[in-house]
Amino acid sequence: MNRLTVLGGGSWGTALAMVFAPRFDKVSLWTYEADLAREMSAERENKVFLPGFRLPPNIEVSSNLKDSLSDANIVLGVMPSTVLRQVYVDAKPFIPPNAPIVSATKGIERGTQKRMSEIIREVTGRDRIAVLSGPSFAREVARGEPTLVVVASEQLALCEEVQKAFTGPTFRLYKSNDPIGAEIGAALKNVIAIAAGICHGLGLGSNAMAALITRGLAEITRLAVSMGAQPGTLAGLAGLGDLILTCTGELSRNRRVGTELAKGKNLDEIIGSMRMVAEGVENTYSAIELARRQNVSMPIAETLYAIFTEGKSPYDALRELMERPAGLEVV
Repeated sequence: MNRLTVLGGGSWGTALAMVFAPRFDKVSLWTYEADLAREMSAERENKVFLPGFRLPPNIEVSSNLKDSLSDANIVLGVMPSTVLRQVYVDAKPFIPPNAPIVSATKGIERGTQKRMSEIIREVTGRDRIAVLSGPSFAREVARGEPTLVVVASEQLALCEEVQKAFTGPTFRLYKSNDPIGAEIGAALKNVIAIAAGICHGLGLGSNAMAALITRGLAEITRLAVSMGAQPGTLAGLAGLGDLILTCTGELSRNRRVGTELAKGKNLDEIIGSMRMVAEGVENTYSAIELARRQNVSMPIAETLYAIFTEGKSPYDALRELMERPAGLEVV
């Protein structure tokens, strides 16, 4: 039996389980919350994180890691970045020896500044690890709208294996040998998206948004390249494509955080009102740690960091960003 295990029952995990269901005999969708697993099994719908979509009959929902991972041919991780390490610690004894691990979690671990695939390798001791990233809102994937993403690994044979397993009529994968670029692009676009939300909330127009996305991409590229990424990766789906989507799309949770900050709301208040995780908040702190370690300039991220840690108003922070000394355009 061809079996996929999806670790993470949020909106993104549920959407991926749905779009991949026709490609597998069975899809096991694991969620931490036992009550949510029971409700999804009974109602055949994730009413908490992805309401309005019926689960295909071959999706089995469980909160039991051992049962969910039993006989898995591929393991797909879609949990929030802040719990990824612990989930893999708990899952390690049950992951089948030959099953590759595909990470669709976007983030950098605070404190260690490690990418998600680095944590997975450290915790599990596995080498067959790939990264899935690209412009992809969960609701649009669940609706069956055309979506193009990247699967990245230093092992191109593994990319081809995942590409063959996951590609379908509405979900197309391109392969890449640059997991560093794919993961840094995925994590940092959420940071820039909060800044984009601030621009939107302050009522700024298209000029400001275009400038923010362009300079945001320059920041992300500088950091990624300093870590060994290929510049071209950041110009593709896992970089520019995902950045445009998250900065401009109405479904972007990170953009919403910025919009609410611009209205004068407190960050804790905003986060407390959201059922789903906005990874860009945590990743702002991680990005600053990483940028300082790599000695890379990231003025947009530094501005957000000042808003979060110094209580600086979004308007004043934006004004200070604009008043920085001008120089050569460096990408």
